[in-house]
Amino acid sequence: MSWLRKFMIGRYGVDQLSTTLLIVSIIFSILSRFFNSSVLNIFNMILLIAIFYRTLSKNIGRRYRENAKFLGIWNPIASKIRRRINWIKGLKDYRYYKCSGCRQKLRVPRGKGKISITCPKCKVTMIKRS
Repeated sequence: MSWLRKFMIGRYGVDQLSTTLLIVSIIFSILSRFFNSSVLNIFNMILLIAIFYRTLSKNIGRRYRENAKFLGIWNPIASKIRRRINWIKGLKDYRYYKCSGCRQKLRVPRGKGKISITCPKCKVTMIKRS
């Protein structure tokens, strides 16, 4: 294993963009087998070549900037997905309302009957069932 460590010295290695490209490549591979499509197979090969090129590249600064640009696009999407998943998980224990004054999302515990909800942003009070 030391030969691999020596070989990778000064090379970029694997990052989030390479990992994402690998996942897309696996999906293309499955779809090309399922649809018997040579076009998807060609895209799959192009992605694999790009992954190996990025991993073995010695231009570390450029690969770092490419990954940073990718993360600038990906992180807002991932945070929206995480927020939506947490919202769905919270539906069992919480009820969600929007403030009538400022449209702020408000979370209140379920099963408390009629409660008074005060918006922390604009201080509007509402009476709602939880």
